[in-house]
Amino acid sequence: MSLTRRDFARKSAITGAGVALAGSVGALATAPGALASYDTDSAGEESADTSGGVGYGPLIPDPKGILALPAGFTYRVITYSGKTKLESGEFTPSNHDGTATFAGPRGTTLLVNNHELKGPRANWKYPVPLTEGLVYDPAASGGCTVVEVRPGGQVAEWVGIAGTSTNCAGGSTPWGTWLTCEENSDKAGVNGMTKDHGYVFEVDPIDRRANRDPKPLKFFGRYDHEAVVIDPRRGHAYLTEDAANPNGLFFRWTPPQGFEYGRGKFRALADDAGVLQAPKCYDSGGQFVDDLSRATKIGTVYGVDWVDVPDRDAKTVAVRKQFGAGEVTRARKLEGMWWGDGGAYIVSSYAREESPGAAHDGQVWFYDPKRRTLTLKVLLGVNPDPSVDGAFDGPDNITVSPYGGLVLAEDGEGVSHLFGATDSGRTYPIARNDLNIGTEEEPEYSEFAGVTFSPDGKTLFANIQTPGILLAITGPWKRQKRG
Repeated sequence: MSLTRRDFARKSAITGAGVALAGSVGALATAPGALASYDTDSAGEESADTSGGVGYGPLIPDPKGILALPAGFTYRVITYSGKTKLESGEFTPSNHDGTATFAGPRGTTLLVNNHELKGPRANWKYPVPLTEGLVYDPAASGGCTVVEVRPGGQVAEWVGIAGTSTNCAGGSTPWGTWLTCEENSDKAGVNGMTKDHGYVFEVDPIDRRANRDPKPLKFFGRYDHEAVVIDPRRGHAYLTEDAANPNGLFFRWTPPQGFEYGRGKFRALADDAGVLQAPKCYDSGGQFVDDLSRATKIGTVYGVDWVDVPDRDAKTVAVRKQFGAGEVTRARKLEGMWWGDGGAYIVSSYAREESPGAAHDGQVWFYDPKRRTLTLKVLLGVNPDPSVDGAFDGPDNITVSPYGGLVLAEDGEGVSHLFGATDSGRTYPIARNDLNIGTEEEPEYSEFAGVTFSPDGKTLFANIQTPGILLAITGPWKRQKRG
């Protein structure tokens, strides 16, 4: 049943769920320990509290020049592109991105690790090897590897899928597989590709035979995919698109009537199975919201209707361009997603002049499928100087922490962090990338990606995308206060 503008306005008035769009983005705070957003009138009061009892304290520079961590925390390099090797003898591919963990046999931890490699294989020193039977398009350089970490610390790595393009984020399924997303929609004949790209593929970390003869899950649509999550109760899939001109969309896919999820079940679905839809949002006054950058305060709530996608395979027109003004709600840099707390956490990495609302350096929204609402949970103000440590900008990959709140990976400018956000929106640092891939005069620090906890919650895994390093972080984790 559609949630109409009138229904949402009426419910907001009764429950107080609606939050007026007021305030100034200039009043946002990005420093660790500060609220991610606060009202102008309370700015002085909030800024006096720099810790709020959250987080793990200041970050200590790493003498090895890789990862700064709080006191008591340590890290271990699991894979390193060009240094560690696969079971087959080739080097670990580069450009690590989205990752998820799975409990493997005999106490092992399995990770499926995306490699965001775009274009022809000749462009990359360490592309994903073209392992027989696991190749979609032999011209493409991306794919996934599966990493096994054994109880004794030994590590093994092998190819899960090859011949895909720009494998960015993705998402795990309730049945224990990984959905890897192509953030590139080149068609056959473009950039040397021999097949169309812009699809989602399923990778099984346990059953290697299930990964043979990769099949694109075309019913999810063809566009610049970022991330995907599955609602384990209702069966919907939610997907994000990282695109501009116009800004991208997030989507809901409804499975066909009677479909039962499970390992390998997606392969049996037709290319046009189910229904793919884009969102149309309304504020508490029942007014249409054209872009999520319109929200300027934590707690803003939008009602969501869903609009059918006309041509999900984008045969002649890109999916996001099939909608005119007033038909759907967009956002810039729709990035990571994670399912938790009965809904989907969704990241919009930043907004600038390409967006009609207020500039910001990161939003995290929560979609509640029961209420069909989007609620703004985290809002980062524009970072005035990204080269200086202390503020956060450009969140990308995200995970829900077993210790409360969220953990986000930065893909912004300048200094790069892993940082936490409490349930009330207060932020704190967890790690800083100390690996300078630039020069002393012009330092450069790659983005973090693939942030995810081990199944037992004791280890936080994360990637430094360039050159491609998978790290395992351990330490005195603790339940975080709301702040």
